[in-house]
Amino acid sequence: MGRHTLEYPKTKTNTVRRKSDRASYALEAIHSLINSSPLLNVAFNTPDNDSPFPTILPMIGHMGSFDRPSADLGDPLDLYLHGYVSSRMMNLARSSSSSSSSSPQDKEQEQEQGLPVCISASHVDALILATSPFNHSYNYRSATLFGHATLVTDDAEKLYAMELITNGVVPDRWRTSRQPPTPAEMQSTSILRVSISSGSAKFRDGGVHDDRHDLEDADAQGKVWTGVLPVFSRIGDPIPTEYNKVDTPANVTDFVREYNKQNEEYVLAAAKK
Repeated sequence: MGRHTLEYPKTKTNTVRRKSDRASYALEAIHSLINSSPLLNVAFNTPDNDSPFPTILPMIGHMGSFDRPSADLGDPLDLYLHGYVSSRMMNLARSSSSSSSSSPQDKEQEQEQGLPVCISASHVDALILATSPFNHSYNYRSATLFGHATLVTDDAEKLYAMELITNGVVPDRWRTSRQPPTPAEMQSTSILRVSISSGSAKFRDGGVHDDRHDLEDADAQGKVWTGVLPVFSRIGDPIPTEYNKVDTPANVTDFVREYNKQNEEYVLAAAKK
């Protein structure tokens, strides 16, 4: 029997309305997008009466479960975010919840107690150049999560999250870097756990979608180039520091090779759909 695909329930908050056929609420699709994004945009409101504007920050984060470390991307997960101990967001999260216990009962209570946040991630996979500028588009992958952030105070969960986030940058980097963390490093770094309430993703792939009248316009077709410009991020060859004394480890070279290969293959395949 195949495994049932878990989805976030559709609500007023997360339902995709425009081009809803491009939407996905599958946990695996959304969590994969979040984990493959080098930077996440995290938005929240502040109690600052002098400014009406919401705050948005670029942050590093990764999906995971401290209670169920073997959970995969298709399971319910928390989002862990890395930040500096005295940042405004950390202080707001600290004041939003009196406790950050890792017990399941307390986590359920935190669902509505933490700092409300909105997290988004996006990838541009191609520039779509049509006959008319109004039909230009992007191939893209985007995901949005809604949840409540609380400060992690349990040392074991904090170390779990720091290893999770570090290995999300380069696989196995935590183990192959200097260990253990110093007390100063632990004290200056804070971790937020975001309990996810809902989420959604949206995708666009394929080529140019020109209107019929443009396709039948011989003059326009004779003057305007149309097509797809693939876009994919690429990691260059490793450059060691001047004081480096060891060879580039296999986990780094393997990661660079696979990252570049997978990105290019995905983008080119998406453009041809």
